[in-house]
Amino acid sequence: MDLDSILERVKRKDRNAQRILYEAYAPVLMGIGMRYMNHVQEAEDMVAEAFIKIFTRIGTFKEKGSFEGWMKRIMINECLMQIRKNQRQHLHLPIDEVEVDIEPVAIDKISEEEIIRTINSLPEGYRTVFNLYVIDGYKHREIAEILDISIHTSKSQLIMAKRRLQQLLKKNNKYISHESLEANTR
Repeated sequence: MDLDSILERVKRKDRNAQRILYEAYAPVLMGIGMRYMNHVQEAEDMVAEAFIKIFTRIGTFKEKGSFEGWMKRIMINECLMQIRKNQRQHLHLPIDEVEVDIEPVAIDKISEEEIIRTINSLPEGYRTVFNLYVIDGYKHREIAEILDISIHTSKSQLIMAKRRLQQLLKKNNKYISHESLEANTR
């Protein structure tokens, strides 16, 4: 069965079509949830919340972009709303004129899994900005609006996230440059 016919059935609230859609896309959304949330249970909760919104708002999908992209945006927004709700982030601490003096070195056999695990170990504020900017492709202006922070704070958080990632990778005998890090996470 093709995606268009499944979507038509989901619009008619067909439970079987909803299950098919869930089974096809839950792993994709779970991957996003794991990048933003601290625990598997939190990520699973966000997937459930995202699918509730997807099923109730499927009529608003305009078919001008990709359906998967539309779902990913819903998932990212759910994660960000949860982060704000928990008020655990420390994004409102602007860092004045941060200078990063890190020597660029070549990447030394690091797996995507190791990079993701290291990103997940970052403090929530760093991790959120890093994910939005490097992985999801948002601009600092958009991140500032989404998180209700200044553009400067977004840029500072990204710099500090990159610095911390490099420190963590060096500590584990993995060497990576900023350029290599961004290339491996896109």
